[in-house]
Amino acid sequence: MSRNIAMILAGGAGTRLFPLTQTRTKPAVPFAGGLRLIDFVLNNFVNSDILKLYVLTQFKSQSLNIHLRQAWHITGLTGNFIDAIPAQMRMGKRWYEGTADAIYQNLRLIEIHEPDNVFIFGSDHIYKIDIRQVQRYHEKMDASLTVCAIPVLASEAAGRFGVIEVDEDFRMIGFEEKPENPKTIPGRPDLALVSMGNYVFKKDKLFEYLSADAEDKMSSHDFGHDILPKMVADGEPVFVYDFNRNEIPGEAETANHSYWRDVGTVYSFWEAHMDLLVAEPEFDLYNNRWPLRSYHPPVPPANIMADDEGNHCTVLNSMISSGSEVTGAHIERSVLGFNAKIHKGTRMVESIMLGKCEVGENCVLNRVIADKSVKIAPNTQIGVDLELDRSRGLTVSEEGIVVIPKNMEIGF
Repeated sequence: MSRNIAMILAGGAGTRLFPLTQTRTKPAVPFAGGLRLIDFVLNNFVNSDILKLYVLTQFKSQSLNIHLRQAWHITGLTGNFIDAIPAQMRMGKRWYEGTADAIYQNLRLIEIHEPDNVFIFGSDHIYKIDIRQVQRYHEKMDASLTVCAIPVLASEAAGRFGVIEVDEDFRMIGFEEKPENPKTIPGRPDLALVSMGNYVFKKDKLFEYLSADAEDKMSSHDFGHDILPKMVADGEPVFVYDFNRNEIPGEAETANHSYWRDVGTVYSFWEAHMDLLVAEPEFDLYNNRWPLRSYHPPVPPANIMADDEGNHCTVLNSMISSGSEVTGAHIERSVLGFNAKIHKGTRMVESIMLGKCEVGENCVLNRVIADKSVKIAPNTQIGVDLELDRSRGLTVSEEGIVVIPKNMEIGF
């Protein structure tokens, strides 16, 4: 049996997701009521029985550290672990200078386990993947490096993703990091094959290329910019794993196995939530054979009640988390995190509450994201007059999504 270890890159500042990343690193941002972004990659590894995981942190990591301690503590004498590793300046008085440098500064943590394969995955995407299938492909191809990839519209790939060229055997023959004019898949001029930022290395090859990269003063010390192009240029067997071929236990063959979302912006974060609020969502939160673990606080069930005048709640295509109280309100295509409190007469449409929010009576919220512990006064409208929202100091995306920062009180 192969020996494996995983390094999860969880140090991203997530500036494009501001203000949700004002006080926390991007992987710690709550999602879908009761999860955090990092939970998806951790569940992928745990469900794939790969249980030696280092989580590399850097910026604003306290919220993430608390979550890891509460939700992902492995005990026992098995040698398995999920350990958060802060930037420790092992190679000098400097922070991580790129994704490759983050791994290079922690090579000793890998070395002591003597693995055959090293998995290097990001921590802020929404997807499911059975990593055992990736490992089998990697070993079958005798690859020095295997890169997980997915086809996306070329227009969406421009300037956002690393774009891959492959031959007929899916061996990588070219790679560009975030090109403005991405090369398309042969025969499919509308699609580009993009890197998911998930890699499987032979341990010895990883050490060889990271050590050489650390000596290169012209390098940006990034896997996409530097390591991948160098390995391809050197003729190393770099293969590409097609994410579309991955199958998740417990999900029908007809299911969409290629759901993968980069929630790097306010709009994509909002849009990924809306994807969940349809009759047959592409991404299934309820597969018992692929559980999505996280921390669940000790709170009672959600309470959805008529108000004191007998006006009932209307809840349409929404997700209501435990501890929430909804009284005589209209909730439509919305997500309420733990301990949300929505008072009578309020109308909430296509909005997201990350937790511990309170909305007063007779409010209107339209396409709003409220971070934790937000309080909204009665008779307040948000997402109706965007110029008014900007004047209140709220963030408004180009698409008209209004974001309320953590702990903010509006209308009092």
